[in-house]
This record gives sequence, structure tokens and C-alpha cells, in this order.
Amino acid sequence: MKIEAKNPVVEFHDLTVSYHKKPVLWNIDMTLPQGALIGIIGPNGAGKSTLIKAAMGLLPLGSGYVRMFDEALDKVRHKVSYVPQRETVDWDFPTSVLDVVMMGRYSKLGLLTRPRKADKEMAMNCLRKVGMEAYTDRQISQLSGGQQQRVFLARALAQEADLYFMDEPFAGVDAATEAAILAIMQEMTANGKTVIVVHHDLQSAAEFFDWIVLLNMRLVASGPIDKVFNNDMLQETYGGKLTVLAEVGELVRKRQMPSREKY
Repeated sequence: MKIEAKNPVVEFHDLTVSYHKKPVLWNIDMTLPQGALIGIIGPNGAGKSTLIKAAMGLLPLGSGYVRMFDEALDKVRHKVSYVPQRETVDWDFPTSVLDVVMMGRYSKLGLLTRPRKADKEMAMNCLRKVGMEAYTDRQISQLSGGQQQRVFLARALAQEADLYFMDEPFAGVDAATEAAILAIMQEMTANGKTVIVVHHDLQSAAEFFDWIVLLNMRLVASGPIDKVFNNDMLQETYGGKLTVLAEVGELVRKRQMPSREKY
């Protein structure tokens, strides 16, 4: 089931991606809405991370295209931010928390322009927003996993983008960090930003997201959570691997969604 977004910010058209000639994603065709908190859900190996890496131009496309703000990525790159999985980052690189967040300003400044006082103030504001202002001089390898994730979120905020791709930002974080990250994402979307999140936990997905993409190498469903996040669609996505359908279904039924019609 594919529901067209009324105010699309991202369009995937017949997207196919392969690794070593083996297709990982087949013919992905969908639009995603502006101002939504969007979850990409599916089993391991479904191609969730591949989807956003392809969107960000980090992987070659076998066919099709991705457009953002009705343009190719190269024309709107300054509007787009990407937060990779924490496990893919070299945390031993000798840099401080503040330096990492300042990297988010480079898209505004250019690599050869010295940061201004206003840029440092912006970086500090972003660290305050994620509760990491006391760690500005700390080397990033000395942080816990949750703290590292908060720093990466602060870097993304410092970029002042309009569209954010985040690859498993809730993975390996404690409950307090999860709640803090979710609150920031909800504030971002309330201000018109679009946040697209690779996520693995079905039960929290029922509470977190406005719009859901169900993926298993192909697109199973894409739409408002109350339209596509149901037992039938989840069973099609996960098949016999899914053992928590009843609990997830109950969460969906209890959820109140008065504003979903905007999508």
C-alpha cells in the first residue's frame, strides 16, 4: 500500500540498489511528506540503511532516482542533513565535542572560512538543547554511547537543515536519552522540518512516528501510521519472524491521532 504525500519533500522513483550485482532494494516508488516524523521499519537485511544512504548519494543507484524539494540532491545538499549509525563512526578520532558540532556549520561557511562567533554560539545552543553543554572539551571517545548520539544530533541541528536522515539514532541509548532525542525530533517537525529515521523497535514505532515506511527489499507500505501500521501490513513485512503483532496492534488501537489527515 502506497499513499501519496500531499506535500512531498522526498520522492523515490523506481529506485533499485545492488551490492556486488545482488539487488538489495527493488523498485522503490514513494513520496514522503514535509513536516513529518517518518519511521523506516523492516526486518534485518531489509535495506533500511541502504535506502537512506542511496538517498544521500553514498551508494550508486542501479536504476531510478531520488529527488528532494523537487530537485536533485546536489542542488539542495545545504538543506539536507545525515546522521549515520554510531557504529560506523571512528570515535577514536582526536577531536572534541565542540569541534564535532562545529562541523555542522561547514555547509553554511565553506571549508576554508573561519567560524564566526555566531557559529560557535549556535554550536553551544545546540549542545545545550541536547544536554551536552558541559562536555564541550571532552574527546568524543570518552563519551558513552548515548552521549555520542546526542553530540551527533547536536551537529545535525547546527547545520540548520530542513530535511534530516537519521540511521538508528535510538540504538543503544538509555531511556532518558531516547526521550530527549524524541522530544527534539518532535520539536523539529513541529517547526516544519522533516525527520526520516531508520528504526528497529516496532513497539516504540507505534508511539514515535507520524508516517511509516514498511520495507523488506521492496516497499510494502508507506503512509500515515494509522493507515498502514496494522497487523496485515506488518505480517506482510515480517512474515513468520514477527512475534509481537498482538502487542503492537493494541498500541496502535490505543493511539489517538487527530492530526494525521494532513498527510
